[in-house]
Amino acid sequence: MKLTHTRAVAVMVLVTLMWSIAGVVTRQLESARSFEVTFWRSFFTVLSLLVILPAFQGRAVFYKIRHGGFAFWLSGVCWSVMFTAFMVAIMLTTVANVLITMAAGPLITALLARVFIGHRIPSRTWLAIGMAGVGIGWMFGAQMDFSSHLAGTLVALLVPLAGACNWTVVQYSRAHGQNIDMVPAVLVGAALSALVTLPLAFPFSATPHDMGLLALLGLVQLAIPCVLAVMCAGVLKAPEIALLALLEVIFGILLAWFGANEVPGPNVLTGGSLVIGALVLNEMIGWRQKS
Repeated sequence: MKLTHTRAVAVMVLVTLMWSIAGVVTRQLESARSFEVTFWRSFFTVLSLLVILPAFQGRAVFYKIRHGGFAFWLSGVCWSVMFTAFMVAIMLTTVANVLITMAAGPLITALLARVFIGHRIPSRTWLAIGMAGVGIGWMFGAQMDFSSHLAGTLVALLVPLAGACNWTVVQYSRAHGQNIDMVPAVLVGAALSALVTLPLAFPFSATPHDMGLLALLGLVQLAIPCVLAVMCAGVLKAPEIALLALLEVIFGILLAWFGANEVPGPNVLTGGSLVIGALVLNEMIGWRQKS
């Protein structure tokens, strides 16, 4: 399916809305908790992608998985860490804490790319990294009573770290003549996440109501938007995608606020404003310099 620029922007807005439902949906669960939630979401993502990917790519998707090299499987491991850490963090702390911590991903990626593949970091990005660091530090500082919120925020930090590692691996591989297809790697990541969390999910306690919600997350919150986002990435520039992806933070906090009565605290709003502002400033300047 060919996308115009306008349609790609509209689709990315829809993608961020679909991503953002995780928090409010998990707050509606009756008895499923922690690793069981992670297992079922990953399991249903695998089932969904086993239907969606062959429809888009045919049998070639299984060839890519069977013949994927080290970088492909490392990308899959990174996806599995992201899937697992995200859901565990959502169960440990507020939706706002998780989403704002994840928003620092592009800046963490810039640092890792500088260290491991020699990408130059512009002055504007160093400034943004400093601002985001202060914002996250503000969030952490208000949680230093070692409550569950601190633990959840630390787990959430694994998501942008794994995402940054994933991006760095993909960029390094492409620079050396290997082209990693990210969508089959997502399927591998979901499968690994399900396998790792299965032993930790016992005994199962999910009700039929919970199973329906977790199936919804696997299909609507991960599988479908993943495929759509990859399609948009072929049309939109990286700064555009990064800015549009911030809508997940806004949508997610609003949905949890109005749908689950999860009001973000003042420290989260202050620290989050610094993180989001830093990323917006960095991407907007970069976009104008390239245009």
